[in-house]
Formats: sequence, structure tokens, C-alpha cells
Amino acid sequence: MNGKYEAVIGLEVHAQMLTQSKAFCACTTTFGNGPNHNTCPVCLGMPGVLPVLNRKLVEYILAMGLATNCSITQRSVFARKNYFYPDLPKGYQISQYEDPICQFGHLDVELNDGTVKHIGITRIHMEEDAGKLVHDMHVDTLVDVNRCGVPLIEIVSEPDMHTSHEAYQYLSMIKQIVTYLGICDGNMEEGSLRCDANVSVRLRGTDKLGTRTEVKNLNSFRNVERALEYEIARQIALIEDGGRVVQETLIWDADRNVALSMRSKEEAHDYRYFPDPDLVPVVVSDAWIERVRAELPELPQKRRDRFVADFHLPKYDADILTLERPLAEYYETAAGCLSAKNPETFKAVSNWVMTDVLRAVKESNITIADFPVTPAHLSAMVNLITEGTISGKIAKDVFEEMLAGGEAPMAIVQRKGLVQISDTGAIEAIINEILAANAAQVEQYRAGKTQVFGFFVGAAMKAMKGKANPNIVNALLKKKLDV
Repeated sequence: MNGKYEAVIGLEVHAQMLTQSKAFCACTTTFGNGPNHNTCPVCLGMPGVLPVLNRKLVEYILAMGLATNCSITQRSVFARKNYFYPDLPKGYQISQYEDPICQFGHLDVELNDGTVKHIGITRIHMEEDAGKLVHDMHVDTLVDVNRCGVPLIEIVSEPDMHTSHEAYQYLSMIKQIVTYLGICDGNMEEGSLRCDANVSVRLRGTDKLGTRTEVKNLNSFRNVERALEYEIARQIALIEDGGRVVQETLIWDADRNVALSMRSKEEAHDYRYFPDPDLVPVVVSDAWIERVRAELPELPQKRRDRFVADFHLPKYDADILTLERPLAEYYETAAGCLSAKNPETFKAVSNWVMTDVLRAVKESNITIADFPVTPAHLSAMVNLITEGTISGKIAKDVFEEMLAGGEAPMAIVQRKGLVQISDTGAIEAIINEILAANAAQVEQYRAGKTQVFGFFVGAAMKAMKGKANPNIVNALLKKKLDV
């Protein structure tokens, strides 16, 4: 980016709530049903029907507000956001305008360079989703209103971000929080987490904001970064060429990596907001707020810091292990099942989870919840390594067997005769044979070519079919070669 300019970025994030029914009626929110199946007179906006607020939606937004350090508005009202579009049968969207239920929050987001960025949250409010237009080249455009009335929360940030990286990290943290809370699955590709970006540029060192544009259709984290970088560069180039930025809404074309003009930007008054006369005010008591606060799970940043403190893990490990709540719980359960609880064994479990476990999860295209190796079995295998029953190399084979059938590690070791050989006499006898058969390599080692040491270790392990205790093999070889 041109060093003369600074970008100013604010994000509006819509998160679809994991309620079983819609925001104001009893219709299911199940994804994938046939077009226009999840409907009733309420979400279709038929005359004379009355909406009723889903209590679970309030519970979920309170949890999000508390998790993002918001003040809770104890009396808030719903508003009608009026606009005409074919996928909005009522001609208005139920939302909140004045006095949203959550306000004045913030997140402290850690960037890649280790610095922490304080990003304000202006508001979090409840609203309902609109339907979907399906463009068919044979039948023109079709309307599917299954999504009408699906409960959303909108999280509006302050314009506190100045780079695409800051926006990416903030959005990642929002996703991590909503999934930890269990209120949204965070899937941007399927539309359950959606992001619009407001972007402007100004001369560095000035406070006056430039004209902003809004970029829509950001359906992945990578597209958020790309779109922001594109729009920042476009605005700077336009200003440098003597032009001016026009306030408008842009749509991101991910295939061409360009933002295309969609329409001139509406102001809030264009929607003619007014209080919804069919819905009573939302009143939340202190007791309700405190109950939701008490039920909050341990949030990702706090859990990461605890993993570093309690399990003596490097921050890198803790970051990965706490990325998703089920993964963090898998690791913590495994660590709790260790027979020897110390920094070395905690790190050993971390290594197995971050490499072999996550590799197998990815290759099988499953979630950690469906992973066939239980945390108890993983820690039991680490216990066998720690106790010297099996080597790390044999453990790789045991792990694959556990993956295939879910069998306990000790049962596999006994069934396949994989117990590690730690009999010093037996190992020494094999080493003596190897040294006698490779006198030339012995002389090379003693002449200073110490890299041949690995040749002897490999030969010994091969002769004992990988079952020899590698620590004993190394110690005996060192003793005999260094005479």
C-alpha cells in the first residue's frame, strides 16, 4: 500500500444462530430442505399474522454480547427495515435500530507480529434473514423463501482496523467465539457467517475519514483479505490520479479478483426504520444476564493462556490446540489421562494431536468428534512410550492400528508382539555382531567420520525388527565405538 495513505476498515458480520426454529415463528431452520418448504404464514408475511420472538435467540445474543465485553441494553425494541426485494415477501425485515440489545463492546486481537489490536464493537443486534434468489438460465429467476425469518445476529465493529490482516484476524476471532459458544457453526462458504466490509482511505496522520465504500459477497476468509487489498489499492490509485471515491456498494467477484459496482450506497434513513408494532419490547433482567454469564464456556484466549500455564506448552501449540473448542477438549481430556503428568508428557500429547491426529482428521474428512481414537487411548499410547513398553517408531504402527479399529493400544501391542526389547544383554549381542561385520565403518567412525553412527543404529534396529529400546542401542553403541 502507498505509504502516504492509511486504510480505515469496519466490518459488519452476520452470524446465523443455531436455533431449531426461526426468529419469530415455529418453522424449522434445517438446511437443505426443498425450496419453500420451511415456511408458514408468519415468515411469508400473510395479513393478520403475529410474530413471536424466539427466546433462544435472546439467550444466544446475550452470550455473544458478554463474550465480546458489551454493555447489555435491558430494554430494547424491534424495528422494521423497509425495502422491496423479491426474496422479502413482507416488504420489510425485522431488525433492531435504536438501542440494540448489545453495545459498546471490544475485542483485543493478537496480530502475527505479536502486537495486540484493540477493536471496538459498536453494536450487536438481532434480526431475521431474507430469502434467496436462484438464477436459472432456463426459467429466469426463482425465489426460495426457506431462509426468511432465520435468526441472525449482526456484529458491527468500529472503524478501528487499518490493514487486511487486522480484519482477517478480527473476523477469525469472531468465528472462534461464536463456535466456542455453540451459537453458530461459523461456515462462511454455506452462508452461516457472512461479512460486509466498509472501506475508506485517508492521508496518514489525519483524522478526517475519507468516503467509504461497502464490499459485499465476502464468502471466505481469504476473500475478505483479497477484497480489502483490492479496494484499498483502487481507492488510493483513484485519488492519486485526481479522481474521487464515490460512496457505493460493491460486490466482490472471487473468480476475477475484482470488486464491481452494485448500487449507490443507501443511508440508514432510506430504509425508513420504525418500531415494529407487532412485537413487544425485549426486556432482560439482571438475573437473566447473570445466568447467561455463568453458563459461558471458557473462551479461546483464556483457554490458550491456561494451556500455556498449566501444560507448559509453547504458545504455538496452544494456539493450534484451542483453535476449535472440540479440539481443545480432546487435548485436555488426553492430557488428564496421562499416568505421568509433566511438561514432557504434555508436550508429547500435543505433538501427537497436532501431527498425526489432525492429519488423520483431515484425510478422513471428519470432525474431531468423530475421530476413532479416543483421548484416553491416545494418552494410553503415550504412557506406553514413556514407560519404555514401546518405542516412538512402534507407536506410529500402533496409532495406525488404533485408527483402523479403535482398539486399545496395549491390546494391539500384545496381539502383534510389539513390546520393546530393553534386555541389555540381548541388544549388546546384536551390536557386537554388527560391529564385527562392519569393521571398515568402525574405523571410519574412529577416524572422525561420526556420521556413520546412524548406520549402526539403523542396522541394530533392523536386526531387532524395530523393537529394541533406542536409548539403550545408542548408549551401548557409543560406549563400544568410543573406546
